[in-house]
Amino acid sequence: MDGLLSGFEWDQGNLAHCRKHGVSRPEIESIFDRRLVILPDEGHSQSEKRFKAIGRTRLGRRTFIVFTIREHGGRRHIRPISARYMHRQEIESYEKENPGL
Repeated sequence: MDGLLSGFEWDQGNLAHCRKHGVSRPEIESIFDRRLVILPDEGHSQSEKRFKAIGRTRLGRRTFIVFTIREHGGRRHIRPISARYMHRQEIESYEKENPGL
């Protein structure tokens, strides 16, 4: 994932998917303002590159997000696909593998 990003792409489809697990649009966007881990999500995409992001919201909740990058009119946007808060065991494993984040 390289190059400048212009913001986020939202519509009723991805908003509903993210809200299904109780994660709001502002919370998701706040994760990208902080240090986070981004990994490829090669097993779930057939038509476009997907990524997994793990980070903290402004309120400090560990969150897992699947997203892609879309380009419109020469501008690149983050399009969240789904988001959920992480479970305790996931958090412990994540913190062990990424001390300081």
